[in-house]
Amino acid sequence: MSALLVPSSSSPVRRARNRGEGVALRTITAETYRTFLASPRGAALGAGFLQCPSWAEVKEGWRAQLLGWGPDPDGGELTGVALVLLRQFPGTRKHFAYLPEGPVADWGDPGIDGWLDPLLEHLRRAGAFAVRIGPSPAYRRWDAALLKPLTGPGRRLDDVLASEVDPLGTAVAERLRARGWQRCGGGGAGEEGGGDAQPRHVFQVPLAGRTADDLWSGLNQEWRRNVRRARKEGVEVVVGSAAELPEFCRLLDITERRDGFRLGRSLAYYERQYAALNAEEPGRMKLYLARHRGEILAAHTMITVGRRVWYQTGASADHRREVRPSNALQWRMLLDAHALGADVYDMRGVPSTLDPAERAFGLSRWKLGTGGQVVETLGEWERPLGGSANNALHHAFQAYLKRR
Repeated sequence: MSALLVPSSSSPVRRARNRGEGVALRTITAETYRTFLASPRGAALGAGFLQCPSWAEVKEGWRAQLLGWGPDPDGGELTGVALVLLRQFPGTRKHFAYLPEGPVADWGDPGIDGWLDPLLEHLRRAGAFAVRIGPSPAYRRWDAALLKPLTGPGRRLDDVLASEVDPLGTAVAERLRARGWQRCGGGGAGEEGGGDAQPRHVFQVPLAGRTADDLWSGLNQEWRRNVRRARKEGVEVVVGSAAELPEFCRLLDITERRDGFRLGRSLAYYERQYAALNAEEPGRMKLYLARHRGEILAAHTMITVGRRVWYQTGASADHRREVRPSNALQWRMLLDAHALGADVYDMRGVPSTLDPAERAFGLSRWKLGTGGQVVETLGEWERPLGGSANNALHHAFQAYLKRR
């Protein structure tokens, strides 16, 4: 299990200047971190579940640090936080630092150096040879209604003019590139990247300001027909517990073999995730089950942080697919997310292909039917932490990851 490094009174503090004002970085406790995320200022930053303290307990083989920025090095109000995962490079005492979908900070701040510089200095002194971050701003968005008629042989998202280009995302990409950060996989914003650990393109259904009837109207005809079919066939959707995780993993193994992908996550992984997230906040992670004639035919996991909800992983059986258990599950999860007051329902990754002949497009087609948007994130960005030794280790680490 990951080791969470607990700050002490002697924890080092790094300072930088931001438009004439001091910005201090310090290690903080999980309680302080969670209090910030729950505060109005923290909630407005929209942290994802990968930046919650509990995620440190999910990731094996990594050590973790919880960091916080603020104007006062001795405490006081925070302005941002970060969960940093540290992985040792084999045969050395050096570490690779990873902030999945983080840090949780104000990316619109023009004084970005005021909080990035002390982060880099802290990680360098902690023995990191390189760091990877995942900025939160979006880059481009495509409405489902725009994409549906534009699919075709060899077509990809980049072939379609986006419904919206986020100016903040564009500005952040330019700022990072000017400071020596490189887009993972060698691409920049707007280019296909191959080095991200988290999905570059995600599918989101906006919920804010919409009624349940609006969500139903947003489904395409096939989705509405399938939800009605599941209801008519007597598919029952319930919220399960940790006791059903073995069945979920059994169905996930079936799904991976059927659809040609491999997540590589064990039952122990999901048990650890379920326990850690729900210990942090009861109900943070839920397991939804679709039963038909007493048998579980599909199971999906859902995670909630603040006003954001994610459909994380789905699994289903090979038989009785005609009763549409997965459609029934997603419709129930959409309604529950809406009832929780969520602003967005994030269905996580989709491929960039728009070619119906490609196997991967089936996932996009299914999610497009909910009437949401494909969102291209800024992806993940890396940089070595200075010096020829760290540069060499960074290159070696990249080669090591490619061989795994």
